[in-house]
Amino acid sequence: MNPNRSELTLGALRDFLGTDLDEALAPERISRAAGNALQLFHDVARDVPAYAAFLKDRDIDPRSIHTIDDFRTLPDITKNNYVLRNQPADLCRLGRLEDCDMMAVSSGSTGKPTFWPRFVTDEFATAYRFEQVFRDSFSADTRRTLAVVCFALGTWVGGMYTASCCRHLAAKGYPITVVTPGNNKEEILRVTSELGQAFEQVVLLGYPPFLKDLIDTGLARGIDWPRFNVKLVMAGEVFSEEWRALVCERVGATSPCFDTASLYGTADAGVVGNETPLSICIRRWLASHPSVGRELFGESRLPTLVQYDPCSRYFEAVDGGLLFTGDNGAPLVRYNILDTGGVIEYDEMLQLCASHGFDPVSEATECYRSSVPVPVSKREFRVRELPFVYVFGRSDFTVSYFGANIYPENVTVGLEQPGITEWVTGKFVLESLEDENRDRFLSITVELAAAVIADEQKRQAVTISIVEHLARLNSEFSHYVPNEHKTPRIHLKPFGDPSYFPVGVKHRYTRRKDTQ
Repeated sequence: MNPNRSELTLGALRDFLGTDLDEALAPERISRAAGNALQLFHDVARDVPAYAAFLKDRDIDPRSIHTIDDFRTLPDITKNNYVLRNQPADLCRLGRLEDCDMMAVSSGSTGKPTFWPRFVTDEFATAYRFEQVFRDSFSADTRRTLAVVCFALGTWVGGMYTASCCRHLAAKGYPITVVTPGNNKEEILRVTSELGQAFEQVVLLGYPPFLKDLIDTGLARGIDWPRFNVKLVMAGEVFSEEWRALVCERVGATSPCFDTASLYGTADAGVVGNETPLSICIRRWLASHPSVGRELFGESRLPTLVQYDPCSRYFEAVDGGLLFTGDNGAPLVRYNILDTGGVIEYDEMLQLCASHGFDPVSEATECYRSSVPVPVSKREFRVRELPFVYVFGRSDFTVSYFGANIYPENVTVGLEQPGITEWVTGKFVLESLEDENRDRFLSITVELAAAVIADEQKRQAVTISIVEHLARLNSEFSHYVPNEHKTPRIHLKPFGDPSYFPVGVKHRYTRRKDTQ
């Protein structure tokens, strides 16, 4: 028995239940973020065997790290140079794996499992991210809400973490009821149909392609999604604003900024950031102003754009990648998750928007007043002056073609156009290949929706749509690729094709020669 565990749990639970969201995200608290990160470093250097050894191997004396500038000179840790080189116990404080009560597992791109220990108190920091979404976006503090967890359950972090955090909100007083069908589509449709009418809104939480397939299947079976006042919480993939608009239309959601939210989550540290109505408003504007997006992000594609609490997860942008520092069962200091992206301060983001004649705060506030019903609408929309982090995902998910980086996100938009999206699931595989003459060509294999039959008319329509939006969104494609090579070879495959779209396997949108 460890009596300290119960005291720790009670104290953390009391803090979470007794701390209002406004207090948790108060500017004076956020201003202490750098100091908190520095203090966490010293705690981890003292108490975590693996990190103490990591520093010793590099001749770093923790006592020499006095300021946040000193902190930024520390070498980053990665899964390969730190996590996989140590036993799970050595990643924990005092080497005590038994002080954690749960183990999450991630496999990443290699298929090799990685174990991430955590304790229940680690979930409270993540629960605040869910609280932002449920309160600020969905007004779930005043509306009876059914939260349907559609992430896979089991050792994977998404489903279990989501269910836990939603239950923490219920314990805090939110009128939220959680149901956990996981990614069982039939069970999701059943519980939503039978339970949804008892609530004022239904929140579906899952991966974007799965939610779209779920929604489309429900429509085909006559489910009247609008009657359930559906909200959507996504994670795991970057999606386009066309995709957001499409799924909102299909569930009858009229305010994408307040009816949807995407989470930036990792098995390593839970949810580290979340979309807000403000960030969605900005991203939707950037989608219609791609030149401004290229100016801001430096690429011809839109990343996921979220706001984050720097006291919970302290982000740094280094050489086009993201590092974060945060406390967990296995605390991480300057952890390089290998995601490409960057950090933008709140004032910097608003100034950039203003320089192009756009006021996202006014836009989001007006959207709130016109879309959120009474009595909730009597409460003013609360803008959180939090920094932004943008995430493209892993840098190896692109295909190079005539020197142009072709991103899956660019192709996705072409498949989400009216007249096309009804035929396809949204899954595709992008490849840069050579023909028998060693001439390079772009190949895109597209999965058709169930019961849709391929024909030449559909193939031509998909080709035209993809080329149009590739040229519009990707300036490298427009300028680098010769006109005679711009038209990709489109292949339409039936739903669940085992060679490209095997059922039950995590989908990859790109293939390269060394992965075929």
